[in-house]
Amino acid sequence: MPQPPHNRQSTSLELRATALEQFASVGFAGTSLQQIADAAGYSKSSVLYHFASKEALLDEVLTPAVDRLEAILERFLATEESALSRSRFVNDFIDFILEFRLELHTFINQSQSLRGIPVIDRAGVLIVRLSDTLCHGAASTEDRIRFGIALGGAAYTLVAGMTFLGAEIAPAEEIRPALLAVITELLAPVTVRTTPSRK
Repeated sequence: MPQPPHNRQSTSLELRATALEQFASVGFAGTSLQQIADAAGYSKSSVLYHFASKEALLDEVLTPAVDRLEAILERFLATEESALSRSRFVNDFIDFILEFRLELHTFINQSQSLRGIPVIDRAGVLIVRLSDTLCHGAASTEDRIRFGIALGGAAYTLVAGMTFLGAEIAPAEEIRPALLAVITELLAPVTVRTTPSRK
């Protein structure tokens, strides 16, 4: 007998959350649909009822993070670059990496082996666009390294804490202000272009 709509949605959300935890901790290749079903307390047929394949499940769990990153990038591109727009971007980026830690963990640690999966490829394209936007053609090598360490390093630091420490690197209420201080300090010497919209 089909489940009521509310239960279907609730099951789908539970399966997505469980799959994301499994993909981040065990790895996409090391996770089976049966393992996801077992960890969530459902049958494998329930998983297949909601998701056609493991790749479809990966798409479902990563797409919200990729969509958010794209929205952050588009907002930044739509405005003239200034100290204010850069500050707003940094704040948006910090919120993004804090909210989507497991998704970042999956992408950062597994993207090489998951090439060819559309959601992974889309995330890769966005990261290249982000890099090209922040480190325009006239950016010095030093500025490029600063941006890479500031943004990529911030994301990786959160992932590394989960990977190597098995825990947060600090209490949650300390992480955001620390990220803001360090990223702002790293980016402070980088010249802000005062050009019109970069779209």
